[in-house]
Amino acid sequence: MTTCLLPTQIQCQKSSNYETSSNEIGNGNERVPYKSVPKYDHPKSSRNLKRNGNCLWISKRGFQSAAVAASTEIRDLNTQKIFPSLLIGANGKIVPQGSFAEAQVEFLNPDMDIVAELSEKLIASKTGVVAHYYMDVELQGVLDAIKSNQLNSTKSNNLTYPRVAVADSLVMGDHAVKMAESGATSIVCLGVDFMAESVSAILAKNGFAHIPVYRATSKAIGCSLAESAETNSYKAWLTLAKNSNKKALHVVYINTSLGTKAVSASIVPTITCTSSNVLKTILQASHQLGPEKLQIYYGPDTYMGHNLVTMIQAVLDGGWSDEQIQNKLHPHHSRRTLALLKSNINVFPEGNCVVHHMFGKEVVDTVKQYYDDAFVTAHLEVPGEMFQIAMTKSLDEKGTVGSTSDILTFISNKVTEAAKQDSNTSTKRLKFILGTEAGMITPIVRSVQNILVENSSQSVEAEIIFPVASEAVTVVNDGDPDLSIVPGVSAGEGCSTAGGCATCPFMKMNDLDTLSDIVDMILEGGNENETQLRKHLPPARINGTINGMSIAELGVQPILYMREFMKNGVLSSDLVNEIDGRSSSRSSHEVNILDTENFAPAPLRTIRHS
Repeated sequence: MTTCLLPTQIQCQKSSNYETSSNEIGNGNERVPYKSVPKYDHPKSSRNLKRNGNCLWISKRGFQSAAVAASTEIRDLNTQKIFPSLLIGANGKIVPQGSFAEAQVEFLNPDMDIVAELSEKLIASKTGVVAHYYMDVELQGVLDAIKSNQLNSTKSNNLTYPRVAVADSLVMGDHAVKMAESGATSIVCLGVDFMAESVSAILAKNGFAHIPVYRATSKAIGCSLAESAETNSYKAWLTLAKNSNKKALHVVYINTSLGTKAVSASIVPTITCTSSNVLKTILQASHQLGPEKLQIYYGPDTYMGHNLVTMIQAVLDGGWSDEQIQNKLHPHHSRRTLALLKSNINVFPEGNCVVHHMFGKEVVDTVKQYYDDAFVTAHLEVPGEMFQIAMTKSLDEKGTVGSTSDILTFISNKVTEAAKQDSNTSTKRLKFILGTEAGMITPIVRSVQNILVENSSQSVEAEIIFPVASEAVTVVNDGDPDLSIVPGVSAGEGCSTAGGCATCPFMKMNDLDTLSDIVDMILEGGNENETQLRKHLPPARINGTINGMSIAELGVQPILYMREFMKNGVLSSDLVNEIDGRSSSRSSHEVNILDTENFAPAPLRTIRHS
């Protein structure tokens, strides 16, 4: 049995950066030694223990600095309602405030020996890595450094495209195609299972079906939101659309499985959307098909659907004129057509993301009371009241609502505006509430740092605030007189049912060690490694058929409809004809929604933490 260290049982050694305290909870400048216990059998366990000269730790799920939290910080959270934050300034200045922020900043500047070793292996094995923004900071720090190094040395390493990309779920597939075009023969997808499915399908659609896509683990990596669309209740909801007296269009969130997209498309005309183009999609669809005639069924994300309705209502309540609507939203809409659109939006009532679900009352109250001067960003998936704060501020350009990319762009633009006006005479601090998963901090830090350098700004600072409730930390008391205080509650990593979620427990099933293991297996080859790698392929559930058409092919079609819309600005004639055709002759397209071959939705799993 390999001896590894639990997150609440971290052994630390004295170093130039930290002093060791043997009997006290650290106050931010101290580290606490804990006993190691047998926990994981890991083939590369030695790698787990060599990170960072000052500590021995296991990097699993980025818990390496979980025991650093200070009791004084918890008192601050409980009495002063201060959220943890990360202050980014000139000349590489990064100041974490609070233990959760310390955990995020720990690996923004990774061990360059690890970076060089993994980069060389990726090039030697012809392996590309596409990762979602929500990876933990250790993994993102290494991947970001690898990409930078490869971009700066394209001639010496003979790469026409870097072997690493971190992006949102839609663009991950595009990066994989470019890597394949530049010579990659394997792709590792760091995300959840439906992302690996989509990357594989997009590769196949672009002529690279022979290139395998490997997941970080052989275990299922679920997604609470995606799985809510793999239920009979979702199919029954779509049947309502199928039987509607009006024309019907199903707008399905990109963060769902190919199986969901395929089953949906077999029931009702379907187009996928992202959180950045969903509003544009429904506005254009309503215009092209007629706001009086088209019913839009949006799913599975309940919060996002309700937030779309809220956005439209905010425009109407805000007294926007027809001219304002046509200039800022859509050239062919008016107050009358927006009101019709709003009344014809049907939202699936039973779907949510476990991360965004956690931005609840305590977080909202704290934002209102203590952070009125901050810019507020919110992903379209967050609950209503948190979203409404950001939506209200966005009308005055003091906030934004949208996708992860939209949030990154908003922060970057605000910092750029301030940096261009910087007189370098007095400090100007911009505060941003980060209303999405904490994994976004890595690209935000890099963007802010680059902007400050490019504009020679010395006085502008950006404070990224993590809206985590006080219940989003746990005091561990198992009889040991040395209590440990860690980010996270039993419901999830850094989450609290009272509000405030830091990280996605599903995404954190990806880590640096599992990535290194996969690359080693690809590089070494052999029957044993090939057998193991097959277990890392996307789930085989996309291999079946529906009504004689492959699930993979049928599931990709809604994505292609979206891509055509993004390219041309209008719904494709094929999709419009499908909507019109099913509306006028539904019987020719009737299907048994439960009669699908070899497609079995993944059961929703419960994440438990020791």
